[in-house]
Amino acid sequence: MRRPLAAGAAVVLTLLTACTTTDAVTAPVPAASGVAVADAQAPDVDPASLPAADTPAVPLRLAEGLAPPTNRWFSGLVFGDTPQPVFPLPVSMGLTASGFAYGLPEVSADGTLVMGGHAPQVQADLREPVTGVVSGYDAATVAVDLVAGDDAVFGTLHLTRGSPVVAYTAGRDHDLDLNQPFAAADGLPDDVAAAQVAGRTHVLVGADGLDVGEVLADGGTSLALAAGDTVSWLVAPDGGEDVLGDLVEAVRDPVVSAEVGYTTAADEVTTSVTYVTAGGGDAVVVRFPHQAGAADDATCDLGTYATVLGTASVCVASTLGWTAPAREPAAAPDLSGLDGGLRDEIADQVGADVEASLAEVRPADTYFGGKALARDANLWLLARELGLDDAAAELHESLVTDLRTWTEPDGCTTRPERCFTFDESLRSVVGQAPSFGSDEGNDHHFHYGYFLYAAGVLAAEDPALGDEVAPVVDLLAADVAAAAAVPVEGGAPLPALRVFDVVMSHSWASGPSPFADGNNQESSSEAVNAWNGLALWADARGDEALAGQARWLLSAEAAAARAYWTDFDTTDPVVEGLEASVTSLVWDGKRERATWFSAEPSAALGILVLPVTGVSTYLGGDQDRVRANLVEALGTDDLWADPAAWDVMFGDQLLSYAALLGPDDAASALEVARDLPDERIDDGSTRSWLLAWLGSQA
Repeated sequence: MRRPLAAGAAVVLTLLTACTTTDAVTAPVPAASGVAVADAQAPDVDPASLPAADTPAVPLRLAEGLAPPTNRWFSGLVFGDTPQPVFPLPVSMGLTASGFAYGLPEVSADGTLVMGGHAPQVQADLREPVTGVVSGYDAATVAVDLVAGDDAVFGTLHLTRGSPVVAYTAGRDHDLDLNQPFAAADGLPDDVAAAQVAGRTHVLVGADGLDVGEVLADGGTSLALAAGDTVSWLVAPDGGEDVLGDLVEAVRDPVVSAEVGYTTAADEVTTSVTYVTAGGGDAVVVRFPHQAGAADDATCDLGTYATVLGTASVCVASTLGWTAPAREPAAAPDLSGLDGGLRDEIADQVGADVEASLAEVRPADTYFGGKALARDANLWLLARELGLDDAAAELHESLVTDLRTWTEPDGCTTRPERCFTFDESLRSVVGQAPSFGSDEGNDHHFHYGYFLYAAGVLAAEDPALGDEVAPVVDLLAADVAAAAAVPVEGGAPLPALRVFDVVMSHSWASGPSPFADGNNQESSSEAVNAWNGLALWADARGDEALAGQARWLLSAEAAAARAYWTDFDTTDPVVEGLEASVTSLVWDGKRERATWFSAEPSAALGILVLPVTGVSTYLGGDQDRVRANLVEALGTDDLWADPAAWDVMFGDQLLSYAALLGPDDAASALEVARDLPDERIDDGSTRSWLLAWLGSQA
């Protein structure tokens, strides 16, 4: 969801998850030489130490003891009055009143939209009403029990992120009616069946020696299953008909769980997902565009699928691994190269901006309040750097006062805002006053990233302040990025990595995901900011494990942001017909150049840039694409012909982005920035920060 908007040695960590009530992460422990690996520990925090949120319990289609899966690709199965379709990808799946339906979405692009909505091509019916209840999940798999009115489990659906396979295990003897006739097919083993659906082969495969041909009855549209039988459906890929038999052999061994690992090094981070099957064999999975930097020996030349994210290659593998360029956390830009005149100019602007900040009361909600704290932490850095000691001291006092207020553990017992509570139903930390649906789980990493950033900047210079605010700041970090599930007395834990989709390498913003197109994320740059803030906080606290984890998240999210939001491959056949250079709102079922708050092209790019910090250089690297994105956002081919072209929503953010074109463009941007109207300076920034950033790039 979004809002209307006024280098050194490698660190090795491993994330192990299973379909249970807990997730585990392996974290680094300092050793005499290098880094040793040990089982991860949940962060030492107690969410129940916060006052209970005054919110009603949320009905959940979830097994008892499981952490409520907000901000997941499958959240729509758990929350809301009715379950929503979900997209394991490349397939989609939706629950029905008496069963389920899956299919391969038809992907097409037109105008500013890439479409790939739910395709209920093969429907399986249990002949009586059932309710889908998520009974287990991990970083890449989900189990959904189909529960009858007598609370008996008819069977369990098994969905695997990044796999074209849907599996089902019978919980008791029953018949499963299909809307498509499956029968023996040439070129396939005799014990499997196939159907032609929408011009593509769908194969039905049994596990543990189950002969699907024998159990099919009534003309091939009814499966007679015994308790414990597992069947799987595989959708054939494009160009994969010749190897379909090989894929079928892998499908016989269904995926039951996933294990995730990552390493961080000076130049790159590596993510790996191991798909654990019942028999220990390989799985049929896909490699998405962001996973092109392979770090494994998987066989991935077995066909392709079109997905809204781009063309995905089919693999048979037990583990998929991929790399992303390593990103180091950073706050202020480097001002050491500024000439004296520009330093004096920025210093004068800093003085004016500090005066303006001190004259205002910072907002009381978690989004704008957090932005204001981060904005003024940056302003404080500039004041210190430029020798404005009095202004820096005064602003620092104001910042610390507000941060202390926000981080009083029992603050919400005495006031309705500028404090945090614990939602016992969602098992989540919720700021008061909430904003943009944060009380439903929306956007927590966006909001809390600003608090983590400000706390990290201040605590780096004042460890005692870090000690003081840590009880609550650590809770904010744990809420969005706990390395392991956090036990909470009296109920389910906080989940590990609440918002981060490991397979897709990016976060999800909606808490309940009440949408037919799956979950979504708009401001990829605020997600990057969250992990930048997490890393700054970890560094300030000397928490090596969290620092390594945060650098992995930062690097992975930055790479995914470019792969799907700002720098996607415009030559991929999937986007043929797309007339947009950025897709600012990414879902599992579609991508679009759109925002929740404005139809302006400048908004679509600006929301992928803010907030600008020292780490924002990740958005550069492809100057041609930066220029194309700006041309689209501004509606002009000559960026500097008319300064008025920048008098648009997020004009300051676009100028900051333009500086990534090189020193000459940064100098031109600096000239425009001096006269940019005040209303075009985002409330999370200042004119002095804009000038300093542009000056550092010129």
